[in-house]
Amino acid sequence: MMEATELRAAIEAILFVSNEPVSLDDLVDAFTDEGRDAVIAQLEEIKRIFEANIGGFMLEQTAGGWRMATRAEHDPVLKKYFSKKGESRLSIAALETLAIIAYRQPVTAPEVSEIRGVNSNGVIRTLLERRMIRVAGRKNVVGSPFLYRTTKEFLVHFGLNDIRDLPRLEEFGDLIGDNIGDDLIEAIAASEQASPAAEAAALEVPVTDEAAATAEAEAELARNEEASGASHDVESSSEEQRE
Repeated sequence: MMEATELRAAIEAILFVSNEPVSLDDLVDAFTDEGRDAVIAQLEEIKRIFEANIGGFMLEQTAGGWRMATRAEHDPVLKKYFSKKGESRLSIAALETLAIIAYRQPVTAPEVSEIRGVNSNGVIRTLLERRMIRVAGRKNVVGSPFLYRTTKEFLVHFGLNDIRDLPRLEEFGDLIGDNIGDDLIEAIAASEQASPAAEAAALEVPVTDEAAATAEAEAELARNEEASGASHDVESSSEEQRE
């Protein structure tokens, strides 16, 4: 068996090289001789050490796992650094669309477009490609439109452990570090009252092959985007003005 310091160092190494949060079960599987309690104890010790010795990192629990992350107080300098590096960030259109999906999920593309007041097929397709949202099934209504939900990548991107950790809708701008217009917040709230998410979930027909459904959804969004070229041009122009 490993000594406590050796186990702690090994856990730190795994967390450091991992591209996504590491679940407790995966860590326990990696150290079967040490046992679950020993792994938990060292996770707590790593977190304690980071908190006691204020540096650039902290240990946080997000998306059902553990990861090393930078401290919130360093966000301004990191944003400045990566903006100079050409780091791609979510556009205002993408953030608006994500807000609608996050708070109204499961939700269809036409419903998103209606709430935003502009054709959003292209933005939804981009979010699918970036794995911020996923196809959750089809809505059991005429036309059987695809339903969309947020993903684990969405949780990781915004540092949430669970979708239930979403702040109040009015505070979403604080979470994303950008402003969401009051008109959109009111539109999301009004749509929730008119058609509760629970109602959509009750009509949700699961997909058996998510990869195939995603490909079909992307193709459908592209067709709808092309068919609604005029609306898309308006959105693109509006987006350029906002950015």
